[in-house]
Amino acid sequence: MKLLTFKLGGVEHLGALTDTGVVSLSAAAPKDLMFSSMQHFIEAGEPALVRAYAVLESSPATIPSDQVGWVAPLPLPAQIRDCLGFEEHLKNSFESAIKLSAMAADDPMKAEQALRASGRFAVPDVWYQQPLYYKANRFSVAQSGKDIVWPAYSEVMDFELELACIIGKKGKDIKKGNAEDHIFGYTIYNDLSARDAQMLESPGMLGPAKSKDFDDSIILGPVIVTKDELDDPYNLRMQARVNGETWCDNNSNTIHWTFSDMIAHISKSETLHPGEVIGSGTVGLGCGLEHLRFLNDGDTVELEIEKIGVISNKVIRG
Repeated sequence: MKLLTFKLGGVEHLGALTDTGVVSLSAAAPKDLMFSSMQHFIEAGEPALVRAYAVLESSPATIPSDQVGWVAPLPLPAQIRDCLGFEEHLKNSFESAIKLSAMAADDPMKAEQALRASGRFAVPDVWYQQPLYYKANRFSVAQSGKDIVWPAYSEVMDFELELACIIGKKGKDIKKGNAEDHIFGYTIYNDLSARDAQMLESPGMLGPAKSKDFDDSIILGPVIVTKDELDDPYNLRMQARVNGETWCDNNSNTIHWTFSDMIAHISKSETLHPGEVIGSGTVGLGCGLEHLRFLNDGDTVELEIEKIGVISNKVIRG
């Protein structure tokens, strides 16, 4: 099932996207708490999904998808963690960091050689030993179609194409073999990034701060595809386009750390809750940094993942 959150007449609804349009699950059962929001639906578990399928089988009225106000499917996640799941992205990003750092030197070629020899920009051993992640700002989630205002302190803006899973069942010390049982569904995640701020704060060794945390910096959507509808999340075409030009055409099958790996690691001595979002990290070539190309005022970024959909946002200077 493809689930969405939308507004109609100023009222927020939980809906299902079908071949003929949008079905309001909230309107189908207005007194049922499980249909009152995406978070309540996720928390209700399997009974909510069974009930939703029953609603769809009853031939309910549909609304054209272009006549509703799309909202991020999970507007306020319980938590957001973003992992580094793709080795190709990490290697490419370090290579770009070397080139960018060397450009400012009197002898860029010599500086580039020295930076490579230093080992500062090599994939750290710990990345191969366990999934790495940081906690993102759950209040910064926005929807596809919204114009994103460039943070005033940044001159270098970028996007990141990621797949994300949504936790559906509470758990602690979850075994890798059982981790998929805790996944509710999947969505697209655009992790907008201020690269100049990232370069400044990275040496602080505390993870991303203002490079990632600004209003509307996380785009989720357009829908959450429930786990039962997505046979294999590790064989999905992933594409990024800027103003219609393809910058990335890759596949989720290149992931090194799976969501099962991530869930098993994150849940060690820590409880995961329904409605938490876990990002895969950027797929290889899925951001401008890897191409040494960045966004300009007014650029439109489209991210597409097979079987999930497309999210599209314009980035503008305030």
